[in-house]
Amino acid sequence: MLPVSHAEKIILDLVRPSSGIESIDLNLATGRILATSIVSRLDFPHWDNSAMDGYAVKFADVRSSTSKHPITLEVVEEIPAGYQPQREIQSGEAARIFTGAIVPAGADTIVMQEHTQPVQKNFVKIQITPTARSFIRQRGEYARIGDSLLAAGTVLNPAEIAILAATGCSEVEVYRRPRVAILSTGDELVTPNRLLKPGQIVDSNQYALAAFVQQAGGIPICMGIVPDDRAKLTAAMSEAISSADFVLSTGGVSVGDYDYVEDILAELGGDIQIRAVAIKPGKPLTVAKFNRGDRSVVYFGLPGNPVSALVSCWRFVKPAMAKLAGLPKSSWYPKWIEAITTQDLTADGKRETYLWGKLELIDGIHHFTLAGGSHSSGNLINLAGTNALAVIPVNTNIITAGSKVQVFNVSSV
Repeated sequence: MLPVSHAEKIILDLVRPSSGIESIDLNLATGRILATSIVSRLDFPHWDNSAMDGYAVKFADVRSSTSKHPITLEVVEEIPAGYQPQREIQSGEAARIFTGAIVPAGADTIVMQEHTQPVQKNFVKIQITPTARSFIRQRGEYARIGDSLLAAGTVLNPAEIAILAATGCSEVEVYRRPRVAILSTGDELVTPNRLLKPGQIVDSNQYALAAFVQQAGGIPICMGIVPDDRAKLTAAMSEAISSADFVLSTGGVSVGDYDYVEDILAELGGDIQIRAVAIKPGKPLTVAKFNRGDRSVVYFGLPGNPVSALVSCWRFVKPAMAKLAGLPKSSWYPKWIEAITTQDLTADGKRETYLWGKLELIDGIHHFTLAGGSHSSGNLINLAGTNALAVIPVNTNIITAGSKVQVFNVSSV
């Protein structure tokens, strides 16, 4: 059995970052991964503009103004947002200006309207000593033409979408999303709409793994249930390998009489890299690579137990998907968090053990609480609400309540 860290390295070494790029409408780009770096086409702000409603003035005219000895200026123009000023401000003049409006030539300071008093029709009293260049957003203060705005590999969330729109991008180049084929093996499996007969099990893995793939930014290709028939399994696996970047199959990777996956992978030309990992749950993990012309396919033969399948995906498949999707190297690995366990965490010490539960931030400190009930790999029920996995290292039998434990959030790995 391979150590977990060794298996992780082998898997990531098998994956090449995506070279597939597509251009999509900006409205459809949320959550996608930027394929090319973006430089600014404009200065931000585009021009000197006012950060307040008030009056644009020359600082030299008002530097001695006070509430007891206000200075009166003639208002020569009103400048709303979106209006091009028509006058250059001369000594003794001011312009009424509104937030976001262009600062007129000749003016170098904005005085907030709260510190002014209009008098007569076209005059205003300045009742404060302002600071030079106060409340002016200067052209190019945030970014200049040619400045780097977003790096390739950036996930496009609302803030990034806003930046792209502001710089004039209506379409954006993103990496193609990984295509992941999913198939479940076993004569005992049935779909959720079937009435269970003795010995049968609903195939929850198909749905769980499809949800996992979507959450990880991939496109699931659900191929359904394949019976324990060697010819049918060979055909299904061959089809999956030809249609996807990754293949996730559940079941058939142990040592039973009907566990055909590893033999079929070899027959189909797969280079088997991993057969078992010293992890609990998830020990029987088969990983193979296929070369298909200018592309490669990585096959993950996952355990059939629901918890084992998901733990294997969280620990091994998601980092591989992150690399394939074009995310930067810092995003490939789980983000370990030091937490305090609220309960004793136990293991047999023979394998790196992952226990599922909830991670919470309380008064600035992360706390991990074990999910209730049995921690059997077949117990799908107490996975509900799980957001984190705590790890118990090899040769460790217990981490006592109140002690520190390494945890990673499964929704953000």
